[in-house]
Amino acid sequence: MGVRTGISIGQHLKLKQEQKLSPQVIQYIKLLSKTTLELEQRIKEELQDNPVLEQDELAEPEEFEQPAESEEIERTEEELDFDDMWDTYHNSPDDLYGYKARVDRSDDDRPEMPAEYRESLLEELREQIGLCDLSAAEVAIAEQIIGSVDDDGRLRRSLQSIADDIAFSTGDMMSEADVERVLAVVQRLEPVGIAARSLQECLLVQAEILPSDTEGRDLAIEILGAHYKAFTMKHHADLMARTGADPEELSAAFELIKKLDPRPGYGYAEEGAATVIPDFEVKREGDELEIILNRRNAPQLRLSRHYVRLMDQMAAEKNGRNSESNEARKFLKQKMESANWFIQSIRQRQETMTRVMLAIVDHQKDFFLQGPGNLKPMILKDIAERIDMDVSTVSRVVNGKYVQTEFGVFELKYFFSEGVETESGEMVSNREVKSLVEQIIGEEDKHKPLSDQRITEILKDKGFMIARRTVTKYREAVGQPVARLRKEVVIPELST
Repeated sequence: MGVRTGISIGQHLKLKQEQKLSPQVIQYIKLLSKTTLELEQRIKEELQDNPVLEQDELAEPEEFEQPAESEEIERTEEELDFDDMWDTYHNSPDDLYGYKARVDRSDDDRPEMPAEYRESLLEELREQIGLCDLSAAEVAIAEQIIGSVDDDGRLRRSLQSIADDIAFSTGDMMSEADVERVLAVVQRLEPVGIAARSLQECLLVQAEILPSDTEGRDLAIEILGAHYKAFTMKHHADLMARTGADPEELSAAFELIKKLDPRPGYGYAEEGAATVIPDFEVKREGDELEIILNRRNAPQLRLSRHYVRLMDQMAAEKNGRNSESNEARKFLKQKMESANWFIQSIRQRQETMTRVMLAIVDHQKDFFLQGPGNLKPMILKDIAERIDMDVSTVSRVVNGKYVQTEFGVFELKYFFSEGVETESGEMVSNREVKSLVEQIIGEEDKHKPLSDQRITEILKDKGFMIARRTVTKYREAVGQPVARLRKEVVIPELST
């Protein structure tokens, strides 16, 4: 009996429906995701690239020039379908949920202008390096070090990798000892402790540079240098035994260390970051709320009158048109169509953002009227269903967008959170529960900090039925360490 082998090749026909997005829809989606500053930059680029598009500060918000009727721009079937989709948005009311929405066109002072120029941390360090007594080779090392510092002011790279980079870029061979020597100089520049390789080194450098007569300085240096682990574990009795310090001396050293900056580069990174510009302002008049869209999100763009007239002339001169004029007309028509779509995309972005903001304010009305502590559970799907939009669209709107309220500036993402059920069956935002956990810890006796289990019991007494592991997660979310690490030095307790 023979065995027959072979390969069977089958053909399968699979039908798959795909929806292709037009370039105009893609443009709208991209614009929707941009922050206010990014939008301004994008508009500048479009104004430079398209001579047909222009900005008119005197025009009314909803006015822009259209091509003459005699030269109506042809639309493809795909573009006509997209116009229909836009009509559903353009025809939506401006007074959804009973709240008024308008574009802020006033010139009064608002907190929306970028902060004045401030030198970056890198620039300041370079200036200081220039004042140090360093050789050209040492300056190269210092430049490489400060260029490797992260936003917290920490140096995360090894000294050998820094030496290797210098060798590749300049051809000069450096040892780790050479880099270490220059690093010690950099770490004593302002802000002191910059480019430290660990929190221990960061604090130690700051303590060492203090005047010698500073109370607690010598003991702080000893603790940070030789007994750092015991310090982080708050083993007070062990520290006193190792250093021979009494409770008062140990307390003074601890107080000094608490004043040191664990992230010397953090403030610089924040000030160098993009300025937060509120996209909306919610004003309250009694129990009424008014939603104002920042005018920088609603630029006044139009088609250039000059080029519209030029198109009219070309339309009137159809007879005798040569190939060059045909090419010019085709080019101008293309630019006009592009400008028109850009204007509509900007307007659609404005309207979509406003609809989302109206829905958020309607859902979180108690917050906007009464402030923090009145936030309701809300997820993206809740808003998407209210305004009949896709969740991804709502996500693009809230990401990186901000609202100015009488209680401060909030990112729109702040208003979205899961819910926690209370004993009475009411749903409360977990953001409010986190805030309550932080409040409980803030009011605790620091001599005897509360355990997570005890915080759980306090929350249950307040009607919040949540598990201890959830409390642990919320405690970590608000940046609070475990009870043992929150315990403060208490002189009477240490002396017993």
